[in-house]
Amino acid sequence: MPIKTLQIPTTDGQADAFAALPDGGGPHPGVLMYADGFGIRPVLREMARELAGHGYYVLVPNFFYREGPAPVVELPEYIGEEARPVVLAQVMPLIEAHTTERVLSDADAYLGFLTTQPEVSAGPVAVTGYCIGALLAVRTAAAHPGEVAAVAGFHGPVGAVGPDGLSTLTAQIHFGHAETDITPEALGELNQALDAAGVDYTSEIYPGTVHGFTMSDTDAFNPSGLQRHWDRLLPLLERTLIGG
Repeated sequence: MPIKTLQIPTTDGQADAFAALPDGGGPHPGVLMYADGFGIRPVLREMARELAGHGYYVLVPNFFYREGPAPVVELPEYIGEEARPVVLAQVMPLIEAHTTERVLSDADAYLGFLTTQPEVSAGPVAVTGYCIGALLAVRTAAAHPGEVAAVAGFHGPVGAVGPDGLSTLTAQIHFGHAETDITPEALGELNQALDAAGVDYTSEIYPGTVHGFTMSDTDAFNPSGLQRHWDRLLPLLERTLIGG
């Protein structure tokens, strides 16, 4: 799948980004994909290409652009047990500085850019995200109920938006939680809030997974968890963006 390197104008400068496109034809339904806290790197390009291969224009912004272009921190090829504490020590201050105000301002810019690309078809888009990117995806969808038809989040702190944040969602939803990220009781509370919001959703714990299970360049990777993620994400996008 072709990859385009892009710059997205924002109120605070230019966010570097890339887009993965299907081969030929178009226009295609648009998907905004938020990376995990480790940011843009080869595994994210692989995942975006995989999704593009199913017929979507996939935009992946560097949401840490205020700190510089991706990769904002130096990453090893494999983030294992020894490397993880060092990387997290660099990444956590960036996550903490990425306030809700910044998230919402950037979401306006990202969606405005995505929906005006010539390769993107008219109509609603989808938003998906991983780890902290899952929270960004939910905040984006909640702030743009008319534009976002589907939102998916994987091994992320999606409950952090709270019931009030979930109440404005109109998108169809899938949340795939790591076993180590949420208790059954907390899952029940989250799902009650989704029930109260009146949205069409699935929200489930993926068996045998730990935080970060979709990322093949980390020691959290779980192949069956990644496949389950595709098995949930692709039908969601087909239903909401293609009408299958």
